[in-house]
Amino acid sequence: MLTTELFQKIRRIEIRTRRLVNDTFAGEYQAVFKGRGMEFDEVRPYHSGDEIRDIDWNVTARMGEPYIKRYVEERELTVMLVVDASGSGDFGTVSRFKRELAAELAAVLSFSATTNNDKVGLLIFTDQIELFIPPRKGRKHVLRVIRELLAFQPKRRGTDIKLALDTVNRMLKRRSIVFLISDFLADPETFRQPLFVTNRRHDVVAIDLHDPLETQLAPVGLMALEDAETGALTWVDTASRAWQREFVRRVDDHRTAIRQLFTQARVDRIRISTADDYGVALTSFFKKRAKRR
Repeated sequence: MLTTELFQKIRRIEIRTRRLVNDTFAGEYQAVFKGRGMEFDEVRPYHSGDEIRDIDWNVTARMGEPYIKRYVEERELTVMLVVDASGSGDFGTVSRFKRELAAELAAVLSFSATTNNDKVGLLIFTDQIELFIPPRKGRKHVLRVIRELLAFQPKRRGTDIKLALDTVNRMLKRRSIVFLISDFLADPETFRQPLFVTNRRHDVVAIDLHDPLETQLAPVGLMALEDAETGALTWVDTASRAWQREFVRRVDDHRTAIRQLFTQARVDRIRISTADDYGVALTSFFKKRAKRR
């Protein structure tokens, strides 16, 4: 049910993200994400400097002078938002939860796609597939995607990125842009192979969400830490230097493993904190990728 509060939240996100899209991302998005290929447009007379390989020999023979084929980019794309809704998303110590940040990022990407007349689909997952919305066009469809992201209550709290990627590979028959939005707290080895497979079939961009408190705990003494996905409680002494060193080591090791996996799979990764202005992070990504291409 669409409550007044949810409607107002969707409206605020739409206004903010549309401004970002119109001012910044629409052109960047089109420059970075290319169409599936080139399709034939027309033939025209050959001019000096044209590519000889583009000559249409049948038309040339018929007309008695050289003609070349012209092609245009087949622009229409499919954008698939693959969003992690596991329990760790209900965490945030700055201005928003990671789940809310994921919804706003998905909104920006959705409006960027629909501005360029591309299709947008949504897959929400935990340790099971919670929701799948097939790709479609239009503002109404994008608003539905955002509404689902904001209002959706998952049945489970675990994480299975492998399952999500396997589902994408099974459901999407044509090459698409896949935005994988997660905090990637899972063991990277559990989704290594499907990540490689998915990025060969599609253009995968990983958006890695995190919160400052996940990587740095103040030495305040005895504290109970709850696993957001299993509910298990662990008592730790945050004032212990040995515990602090071990905590930092584990965080660094996991971060390094995730970074190495994306590098090896040739998957672009955007790391965004709940404390950051995500507009800056997305703009930086678009510019770097456009320059590289």
